[in-house]
Amino acid sequence: MLRPHSHEAADKVDHALEGSGEGIRALWISLAGLGATTIIQAVVYALSGSVALLGDTLHNAADALTAVPLGVAFVLGRRPPTRRYTYGYGRAEDLAGVVIVLAIAVSSVAAAYAALHRLADPEPVAHLPAVAAAAFVGFLGNELVARYRVRVGRRIGSAALVADGLHARTDGFASLAVLLGAAGVAAGLPWADPVVGLLITVAILLVLRQTAREVWRRLMDAVDPALVDRAESTLADTPGVLSVGQVRLRWIGHRLRAECDIVVDPATTVVAAHRIAVDAEHNLLHALPRLAGALVHPDPQPAPGVDHHAVLIAHR
Repeated sequence: MLRPHSHEAADKVDHALEGSGEGIRALWISLAGLGATTIIQAVVYALSGSVALLGDTLHNAADALTAVPLGVAFVLGRRPPTRRYTYGYGRAEDLAGVVIVLAIAVSSVAAAYAALHRLADPEPVAHLPAVAAAAFVGFLGNELVARYRVRVGRRIGSAALVADGLHARTDGFASLAVLLGAAGVAAGLPWADPVVGLLITVAILLVLRQTAREVWRRLMDAVDPALVDRAESTLADTPGVLSVGQVRLRWIGHRLRAECDIVVDPATTVVAAHRIAVDAEHNLLHALPRLAGALVHPDPQPAPGVDHHAVLIAHR
């Protein structure tokens, strides 16, 4: 409940979703639904001045914005590589993530400032019934999006879309917190509205923290060490591979690329070594679901007493 779900694009897409026009359409429709919910809440905030509702509006907007890198990936990621952009346009997804981090940071500052200002200088909240209705709209919008994503995800076999739908359902409960603030104001507790606003600001900050951490890791080419372990064991299990050298993985958008060194028998012919490298690449593509391609370099096993790593460094 306290830890936000992953906003990493790689966790929001899988082969079933990426290869299904219905799944991609579900993403755009659900984003439009959350966008409409945010606009309705923003209008009611302008009329009522409820900072709790402002916080929830910014929270919904921030959560919807984290899907923008995925949209960028679908639009630009399908463009073929060029002689200038030889790896394609997957990095645009990470650059969009930087913009989203800045936008969420601004929204968290705005929500916190409004709530603290209202605590220091209380003002009446107008149109409490409209505030309560907008809070329910926020909950209902997230719930409808959740049901739609889960239904489509199960129909096309996309675990990523189902998981994102379930996460949207938990986000809807933040909207219900606005009801508590409205009820507190109606009961003669004017501080209830800004306090709820501060609580929702904390939720926005949690989204910001996780999103910023994931964007930073992508920009620094960080990967889950478990993926490296799986790649190394897969290479080691390939027939003809005597040992595994350096293994490097990096994300380009929501796809993985790999560069690996393997050691083969020095008596192996060039053709046979190439075949072993191709088999190793094939095995990697099956072992790592998000792997788009791998460069596997075979090296001959050095003579006894020779430092293999020193040989690799000298070779480069």
